[in-house]
Amino acid sequence: MPPRLRLSVSLLSHPLRHEVLIYSRRYATTAAAAVATSTINQTSQSKSTSSQPPPSPAAAYRSYQPPSHRRPEFRKSQLHRQYTSVLRTTPLILIFQHNNLQSVEWAGIRRELTKALQKVDEANAAAGRTEPALASLVQLKIIQTSIFEAALRVVDFFRPGETIPHGPGKIAAAKADPNLTHDLSRTAYAAVLDKKGKHDLSNILIGPIAVLTFPHVSPEHLKAALSILAPKPPQFPAPGRRANPGLYDLPVQAGLKKLILLAARVEGKVFDQDQTRWVGGIEGGMTGLRSQLVSLLQGAGASITTTLDAAGKSLYLTLESRRSVLEEEQKGPESDVKSESEGKTEA
Repeated sequence: MPPRLRLSVSLLSHPLRHEVLIYSRRYATTAAAAVATSTINQTSQSKSTSSQPPPSPAAAYRSYQPPSHRRPEFRKSQLHRQYTSVLRTTPLILIFQHNNLQSVEWAGIRRELTKALQKVDEANAAAGRTEPALASLVQLKIIQTSIFEAALRVVDFFRPGETIPHGPGKIAAAKADPNLTHDLSRTAYAAVLDKKGKHDLSNILIGPIAVLTFPHVSPEHLKAALSILAPKPPQFPAPGRRANPGLYDLPVQAGLKKLILLAARVEGKVFDQDQTRWVGGIEGGMTGLRSQLVSLLQGAGASITTTLDAAGKSLYLTLESRRSVLEEEQKGPESDVKSESEGKTEA
């Protein structure tokens, strides 16, 4: 280890010692000025922040991802959003119970269902109808029942600004931001918390459930789907083996035996099996239903017109008959005198 050299300040020359002291003084002055400047800046920043109101919790989030009761990155949250979107945009939903269908069975059922719906589209196109093709838009998929039931409650019961939470929802609503009313918000969660299990479909949303969604209410497509998934002759018979041989494959038949039609949701209303089949049995589809409605309204209008005219006609006939009777009574004596005078002249 090299020896340390210790130099005494007294040994340094006088000009060198003076320069060292000047540099140290300059450094100390600069440091003090910097400290004073930082202190002033911190004081001014603290005053400005204390005068401004505290930012809202929603300001810390992005505009396209507001704060929510359920964390949006979870799969359950994404399913909740998907189900609420389906319920709002799909007017016709069939609900089935499935019992451990295999992937081969699901594939065969979807294949035969698509074929049946395509035949309906081809028939509509051949008849010159303007209905859109629905075969590629109809979907048969499995759902998570608990999340689907929660989405049902939000869609049917939650009205922002109108729904007042009751019971346990009051406690959750105390921490909610009333400005946030999206489907995953704490406001929506608190508003429908006391409605759990009170929806009309809550009793059947138990166990394995699959839904068949239609983008439009089409009785022809519904009839074709019921003929494949839930046939019931004579109104909804299954296609014959010669017309549709793929329907009678063993995997398809085994899968259809495990599917049970439970109910349907049509335009926001719950329909049972008979009501669902009634919708599928409308002749001529929506066009035929509109024509039937027009004829019914015209018939009702004609019957009302006939009923109103009947009273006036009866009154008119009564008055006319009475007038004729009065005229005959007035002309009665004069006609008798004339007849007697005519008899005398002849004699």
